[in-house]
Amino acid sequence: MTDTSDPTPNAEGGERVAKVLARAGVASRREAERLIEAGRISLNGKTLTSPAVKVGPGDELAFDGQPVGPRPPTRVWRYHKPTGLLTTHSDPEGRSTVFEELPKDMGRVISVGRLDLNSEGLLLLTNDGALARILELPATGWTRRYRVRAYGNADEKTLAALADGVTVEGVAYGPIEVSVDRRTGANVWLTVGLKEGKNREVRKVLDHVGLTVNRLMRVAYGPFQLGALKRGEVSETKLSVLRDQLGKLYPLDADGHAAETAEPVARPIGTAKAKPRPRSRPAGAKAGWAKAAQKSEPGHKARRRAARAEKAEPGDLTGAKPPRNPSGGRGKPASPKGQGGAHRRRRP
Repeated sequence: MTDTSDPTPNAEGGERVAKVLARAGVASRREAERLIEAGRISLNGKTLTSPAVKVGPGDELAFDGQPVGPRPPTRVWRYHKPTGLLTTHSDPEGRSTVFEELPKDMGRVISVGRLDLNSEGLLLLTNDGALARILELPATGWTRRYRVRAYGNADEKTLAALADGVTVEGVAYGPIEVSVDRRTGANVWLTVGLKEGKNREVRKVLDHVGLTVNRLMRVAYGPFQLGALKRGEVSETKLSVLRDQLGKLYPLDADGHAAETAEPVARPIGTAKAKPRPRSRPAGAKAGWAKAAQKSEPGHKARRRAARAEKAEPGDLTGAKPPRNPSGGRGKPASPKGQGGAHRRRRP
């Protein structure tokens, strides 16, 4: 008989079980908690009933009786989801799902966000639940971009106002960028960009301003593009490209493994940007910049000549600026500055 009592949480140094399951690609953290509630996760032979448990280095974690292996290298796929598929691992009504249509050799993967039944386009898939969670957060700041065909009338001023956010039926939506591409009869083609991706956000917001969406295709998710992918086609992102696109957001080593402490580093949406730090100046640069600013002021040359004249003794020319060419050109003696032509010998 299986022991269903929860084990005592491990000592410091362990990680919460939902996080371990997400990193191993079993499920996202939220889905992992549902798996625990369903009694499908066990730790050291005991079925878990609460996610408030930590997993240490020597613990044995299992999903449906199968051991959860070590964390695999992070992988990401682009998938062109067709309409008519649900973005879920199982549907109580028996409808077709995205994961049933994927190649079997991909193993268990998780979607980054969702596309509803009647939406199509780019869907990111990964075997790393921690990465999926980070990419879904609005704090990451990645823009989801859509091509939308809608029926109805909405002036561009109303659409432009969505950039300030809008509240629909008590739900507050963040800034949404909408541009009109073209109009064909009663339909209008739009390009829509947003960063939150709440449930059916595009459809609900456009319906709020008088537009009924009859086609919706996601064409980009952050730096990932749908490109020329055909409906139902899957393409894995190369590790070198993946490391470049994720950058400091989710650092990967040369083998594709993420740091154990990788967390989102982007600022939350809507917070003020930090003021840029002033550029550091080398020693003496401040005086040089001030001098350059003075030179640009009107009358600067006249003030310099007056200052030199005050320093010079009567009959002394040391306050005058020496000529650039001591010879004065053509071998003739240089004429003292400020003396006009009185010192020159006139021809008889």
